[in-house]
Formats: sequence, C-alpha cells, structure tokens
Amino acid sequence: MFRLFILFTAILLAACGAHEQFSHRTNSTVPRRGQKPYTINGERYEPLSSHEGFVQSGIASWYGSDFHGKQTSNGDTYDMYAKTAAHKTLPLGVYVKVRNRDNGRETVVRINDRGPFVTGRIIDLSYTAAKDIGIVENGTAKVEIEALGYLDDASKGMTAYRAPASYDKGSFGIQVGAFGKLDNARRLADSVQKRYGTSSIREAIVNGTRYYRVRAGNYTSLKEAEQVRERSPDRLLAGGFVVALD
Repeated sequence: MFRLFILFTAILLAACGAHEQFSHRTNSTVPRRGQKPYTINGERYEPLSSHEGFVQSGIASWYGSDFHGKQTSNGDTYDMYAKTAAHKTLPLGVYVKVRNRDNGRETVVRINDRGPFVTGRIIDLSYTAAKDIGIVENGTAKVEIEALGYLDDASKGMTAYRAPASYDKGSFGIQVGAFGKLDNARRLADSVQKRYGTSSIREAIVNGTRYYRVRAGNYTSLKEAEQVRERSPDRLLAGGFVVALD
C-alpha cells in the first residue's frame, strides 16, 4: 500500500505540474483557480476576496496569437478573440470595464488570468478587447478600470452584473490526483468515495494532453475546504489543493 501511495504521489506531482504553471507569463506556479496568495519573482500577491468598489488607473497592455489556445489561470483556454483579461488580484470571473483615458473608448472584459507582471501595468487585455479601445498598434495605453461583478444570466433583454453574497461561498473540493488514463482516475475516485463520501472527476486538456482530475469532498465554502485539507491526517488530502467545483 505504501509503495502504491509513493507511485500515486509521483504521478500526481507530474500531472499537477503540467497544469499549475502560468501559461505564458512566468515559470512560477499559482494555486488552482488563482484565488489563493501566490509569489511571482519574489513578490507576493494576495487575490482580493471582493471586487466591491474596485477602481484602478494605470497602464494596460495586451497579448495575442503567441498565447492563443494556452491555458489561463482559471483553467480556460485563452481565446484572443474573446473579451477577457489578466489581472494580478481581482477575483477570477469578475467583469471589468476598461476605459482608454486618451480616447475615451471603453470595453468590458472577464478576468480569467493572472498578470501582467510588468512594473506599472495593471491589466493585460485580449486582442479583441485591446482593439475595442484602440491600443493594438501602440501596445499599451493609460486606462481606468472598474470592477462590475459577475454576469447575471437571469436578466432578460439587458446586460446586468451581480456580486455574490460572499466570495467564500460556493462549491469546493480538494483535488487529489490527475491521470492520463480514465481507468486510473476512476479507481482513485472510487477509493475517495468510500473514504470521504463524495468524489468527482473532471476532464481537461493541457498543452494537448488529456487529463482526468480527481476531487474529494464537496464543501460549501473555500475556508471550510482549506481547513479540511490543512488539518487532515490523511496525506492524500493534505497533499492536494482546493478547487472550485464546476
């Protein structure tokens, strides 16, 4: 059994390393979903628990075809033609209005990545978003950004944004494994189900390779899931990391 655990740990570390790495900004790693503190080039960043009242001025840049199709910090596949952006600390999934202070043009983007890690720059826009506000040719521009909230799908005939009651609330699990073969993922998921009552498998493609990720538990808050992981005597849980369940 111990040898099996060692083998599993090696597989876990190899597979997790494939998808925890920033897709294009750094060789450092950040926790899954990018909601926990992380360190890049020796500087620590702490993602905000709320976007409420967030307004910021600074320099915007953009990134395009070199990164098209690569994975972002929240697990999305970067699409240069979608209206998305990277920010160092805003909650992932939040929509942000970006206004070019030189020409007054505006666009709205969804934050799905971390960055830019360049001094003075506050947001990295997709190609389409950069084109909307006229910064493709120059590469950068002075902007003001304002966090709007999450897109409210319940609104009919209009665009509206909402803030959740708490960014800590939701559905969270502990990722304990990632496998290239579905059968291996199912075996671990069955074991997790028997030991903890709940397990799930999520399929993802990372750099052209298909992985099956195994999650343990289903907790109603990020804090609860973190406490379970940190306090667990089981090395399987203690060696995992918290993720938002889709």
